[in-house]
Amino acid sequence: MSDDAVINPATGETLATYPTATDAEVDAAIAAADGAFRTWGRSSAPAERAALLRRVAQLHREHRDELAAIIVREMGKPLAAAQGEVDFAADITEYYADNVDKITGDTPIDILGEGTAVIRRAPLGVLLGIMPWNFPYYQVARFAAPNLAVGNTILLKHAPQCPESAAAIAQMYADAGFPAGAYADVRLTNDQAAVVIADRRVQGVSVTGSERAGAAVAEIAGRNLKKVALELGGSDPFILLSTDDLDAAVQSAVDARLDNNGQSCNAAKRFIVASDLYDAFVERFAAAMAVAKVGDPFADDTVLGPLSSLAAAERLAEQVDRAVAQGATIVTGGVRDGAYYPGTVLTGVTSEMDAYREEFFGPVGVVYRAGSEDEAIEIANGTPFGLGSYVFTTDADQAARVADRLDAGMVYVNVVLADSPELPFGGVKRSGTGREMGLLAADEFVNKKLIRVAG
Repeated sequence: MSDDAVINPATGETLATYPTATDAEVDAAIAAADGAFRTWGRSSAPAERAALLRRVAQLHREHRDELAAIIVREMGKPLAAAQGEVDFAADITEYYADNVDKITGDTPIDILGEGTAVIRRAPLGVLLGIMPWNFPYYQVARFAAPNLAVGNTILLKHAPQCPESAAAIAQMYADAGFPAGAYADVRLTNDQAAVVIADRRVQGVSVTGSERAGAAVAEIAGRNLKKVALELGGSDPFILLSTDDLDAAVQSAVDARLDNNGQSCNAAKRFIVASDLYDAFVERFAAAMAVAKVGDPFADDTVLGPLSSLAAAERLAEQVDRAVAQGATIVTGGVRDGAYYPGTVLTGVTSEMDAYREEFFGPVGVVYRAGSEDEAIEIANGTPFGLGSYVFTTDADQAARVADRLDAGMVYVNVVLADSPELPFGGVKRSGTGREMGLLAADEFVNKKLIRVAG
């Protein structure tokens, strides 16, 4: 039976199933990717690759509504958000086309002796990308675009519940004019993925997914001495220390928690609030979370569609129920309806509870009271994760201090949902290694080759 299927989480209906690749098909895909690297990847000019990427971005925009509808059916994202994701994927792809000279150009080195020295960025070869279901287009774009720009070739293993968006992406790369083997959609089992990583023709692997998936892939990559980039989970803090507009701060908190049905690794999940603001924040935050419309993801007024699957909603409900059993309080929400889960607010979580260190991958916000700046930072850093973070304060000096002390790969001050193609994305601790997006992304899988010429 196929592991790849489109199961509409809003209805539970299985809309389509797709076979996984045979071992012969997997080997053929690797061979094609290796062949494309040795020819096109090594010989094509940066401007040529940039032109192809611009066409991919254009195709995203031309097929925006069709592409968005696919992922609404696959993973329940509200339609407007799905359309926004397609737009963002196009912007990311275009960014690397626009900056191809920066990411492929030589970097001169000031040397102590006579002559010259440069760092030349050369592609590594075939890469495997293992991508998640929560942002089916965006996640692929931020991996594929910079690597194709530098001349690497791509094998893309998408999430089993996203076969149609995966196929649509591959078709756009083919229609844009990329040669056969430069980008391939491969429906792999986990065992087949392990074989691909170990193959001598494959030079690296990038994973966006759970901590468990990242650890498993990193183990295989390490055994085979392959470069690996990991973008894993997060339990990002939203720290509110002072504000001139509490309602605006609350709205930012809601927006940061409910984006993508609450299923975003860098969503704000823990809300750490100064004591003098705590009571008012909890009241207004809970009220705003309670009125977030749950319903049909194709409806214009829906804020929260279903979670990605019934199993995902059941896991989230179990986490919340366990937190309550251990002493937490539900201020609002907390009642699952099939794959739907409402905006939910928890208080009273302590360091002795599982919820203190877990990631809630859904629309659940946990609010903590902080009696001081130091206590806020201690709570914020008291997690195995270190992806993003948000600091709200009217004091610029305080913002700088807190940003410097947070164990996170990203800090946003007085703003949420501000991701942009030029801004690097990634974390520390158990949130992963490496960076995606921005110019840093294009340095992850390149040979930074020294060329030293005598004077």
